[in-house]
Amino acid sequence: MHLKIIATGGTIDKIYFDANSEFEIGEPLIGKVLQDGGAAFDYEIIPLMRRDSLDLTEEDRKLIRDTVMADGLRHVLITHGTDTMTETAAALGDVGERTVILTGALSPARFQITDAVFNVGLAVGAVQSKPPGVYIAMNGRIFDADKVHKNRERNCFEEI
Repeated sequence: MHLKIIATGGTIDKIYFDANSEFEIGEPLIGKVLQDGGAAFDYEIIPLMRRDSLDLTEEDRKLIRDTVMADGLRHVLITHGTDTMTETAAALGDVGERTVILTGALSPARFQITDAVFNVGLAVGAVQSKPPGVYIAMNGRIFDADKVHKNRERNCFEEI
């Protein structure tokens, strides 16, 4: 398998800066997560943007879709902020014979306690086993992209 990974930013790549007590989005960490996990497949990481998902525009979503569709690769994983992950999934529309999995984290991958590693592993398994379509891998579950939402009060994804 050759996996195309599109990094768009979001909490998974956030860095905490003590000087200003804010989070900023850093370099994609998914390569380190895969390397540390002993990934035994080929992948390429496309660092498309470093944005909080609340700041994504329709033009950004078009760029994400164009990048997904740019070649014939069947397996695509997108790291994305959780707040508007479902909006980007909807904007992808028909992806043909591709299996596209969006994933992210509720706490930064750089933190000692994070869901990032678990979610990335789940997404890698899903991209290999699910039929063509668009899915979201979060909280130990694979959701159809059009049947899920983020419950901000419970800080998790739920089927709708």
